[in-house]
Amino acid sequence: MSRIRSAFRANPGLLVPFLTVGDPDLPTTVDIIVELARQGAGVIELGLPYSDPIADGPTIQASSQRALDKGVKLGDVFGLVRAVRERSDVPLVLFTYCNPIYRYGLERFLAEAAEAGADGILMPDIPPEEAQDLRDIAERHGLDVIFLVAPTSTPERVRVICEASRGFVYLVAATGVTGARAQLAANLQEKLDLVKACAKEADKDLPVAIGFGVSSPEQVAAIRAMGADGVVVGSALVERIGRWAQEPGVDAAALVARVGAYAAELQAAKPAKV
Repeated sequence: MSRIRSAFRANPGLLVPFLTVGDPDLPTTVDIIVELARQGAGVIELGLPYSDPIADGPTIQASSQRALDKGVKLGDVFGLVRAVRERSDVPLVLFTYCNPIYRYGLERFLAEAAEAGADGILMPDIPPEEAQDLRDIAERHGLDVIFLVAPTSTPERVRVICEASRGFVYLVAATGVTGARAQLAANLQEKLDLVKACAKEADKDLPVAIGFGVSSPEQVAAIRAMGADGVVVGSALVERIGRWAQEPGVDAAALVARVGAYAAELQAAKPAKV
């Protein structure tokens, strides 16, 4: 069983934070990851900086551009994963896009990611039908490949995605790009029930995590009450990191502490209907 699957099994309603590698800088990103794990995050998604992140809204786009402006490259991502592995065994999923990875070389990228200590890969712009090479190479290197289920996915489509996914299935909570939202979709419970049923058919232990737009402890509590195996919080965390890093007098240690406090609030959210 992979480290990702083990984390979900051990922690129902797992918190899955997302952050952009290199924002505000690489050493602080390492410290934030370690702090998130200390506060109970079970899996962490690492967004690789990219100039055209089509699935991401303005908040994550801006953080990606800040990292690129500081010269963060793919090689730095592998170095960051190695640095995290010296301090934590929290599962790490690399969130990226086809263009930079295929340009770098798929085999080369996956081999180096695995060697550095990454656990999974999520590429939102590649469908399962076009991902056989990705899946085969990733399996050879012990990496889980995670696919997204859209709110508009048909039951037949959901089954295809669940069959292809390893580690967990990512249910997108709302149509459109990433970004914090005030309310959860009205039909989210129905969609989750469908995805969980298909995931169970594909693999009785395959977890389902919900993300896109989750921003508050209340929303985390509501999603946990629905029976989701994990809750992804991305834009809300990335926005706070970007904003707090710009505040006068906030050094790296203070920033890490504030991120940890926010993560603790999310982690403490008990399953409850809202």
